[in-house]
Order: sequence, then C-alpha cells, then structure tokens
Amino acid sequence: MSPTRKIAAIDSFNEIASVRIELMGSDPLIWREVEVPTSITLKVLHDVIQIVMEWFDHHLWEFSIAGRRYGLPMDEDWGTEPRIEAIKIRLRDVLKQRKTTIDYLYDFGDSWELRLTVIDVRAGEADGSYPRLVAGERNAPPEDCGGIPGFYELLDALADPRHPEHAEAKEWLDDYDPSVVDTLRIGYGLSRIANRRNAARVRLARNRDDRTGP
Repeated sequence: MSPTRKIAAIDSFNEIASVRIELMGSDPLIWREVEVPTSITLKVLHDVIQIVMEWFDHHLWEFSIAGRRYGLPMDEDWGTEPRIEAIKIRLRDVLKQRKTTIDYLYDFGDSWELRLTVIDVRAGEADGSYPRLVAGERNAPPEDCGGIPGFYELLDALADPRHPEHAEAKEWLDDYDPSVVDTLRIGYGLSRIANRRNAARVRLARNRDDRTGP
C-alpha cells in the first residue's frame, strides 16, 4: 500500500458515526445512542448492538440496508434471498451522504426489530475510545420472552400481584428492572471491542511511520 493510501486508511479508521438505536414497537421507547468507528464491519456493529441491548447473541440476525440483506453465511436462508456476509462489509461502505437508516432483525422467532439511524459522521477524538455508549433509556427485553407482545404481557404479570402468572413472571425475570440501563456492564463490553481497535490503530500508525520515515 502506498504511503498516501496508508494515511487515508488511518484517517478513515478515525472517522466516527453517531448511531441512534430504537427498538420498534416498544412503548415507552427503548433506545440507545452510540458512537462507533465507521471502519467497523457490520458483524462488529451487530456485536455492538448485542452489548448495548444486553443480549447474548444466541439467535440468528440480519441487517437490511437499501434493499440488501447482510448477515452470517447460512446453508439455508429461511426462504429469503441470500445474505451478503456482514464480516466483509464496513459501516462506511453503506453510509449515504445524508441520513442512513439501517434495519436490524434479531431472533427470527421473537423478531426483535431495531431501527438504526446514523445521525452524524465526524472525526473522532484523538484520545477517544470507541465504540462507546452516549445515552439510552429503559432496559431491553430479556431474550426468549416472546417478542414485543410477550415482553409486555410479562411486565403486566410482574406488576400485578393478583395476576395468575405473577409468581412465574417474578421467578423468570429474577432481578430484571425494565427501567434500568446497566451502563457499567455495557461500558465493559464495548471496551473489549475498543481495545482491539486501539491495538489495530497502533499497528496501522506504526506501519505508516515505517513506510514514510527517513
């Protein structure tokens, strides 16, 4: 790679997108805002979503962007058109000049539908650690609770001691609090991705210095 292209790669590596993530059908709205490098792959973007929603990546998933689907390679596509491998596409590859909207589906049974909106793209802070959580409201639903309808039925049972399924809901949810976003846990999860990225940035800069040095 030429020195000019190497420098361009570093500049792109430091570009950051602010992304708002909304859980469709939730009321009150469950949402997060994150800052992520545009150099991450869509697979890593999936990892970020799993972390900020406090899910465990136990189910199938896919992105839909401008009529194309992205996900993991699959032997069977569940009756849908083949997916582009998410690990081969970077976020910057799908960004539009104006607003970029990305649909994300997790768990083809419960069908958690999330809408991602890229609200800003800019240079990242020189000493910043990305990805990082900026803000968010309300805990995401626990996995395997039946999608949006099952989630709210579960909360109704939990809130009403006279509900015939109250005891079962209380036991199943354990210490789950629908109003709490566990920022410490989310921050720890995102830091693992950030640490890998920071190490790659150091290698990229070192290679640039080796190629452009005296």
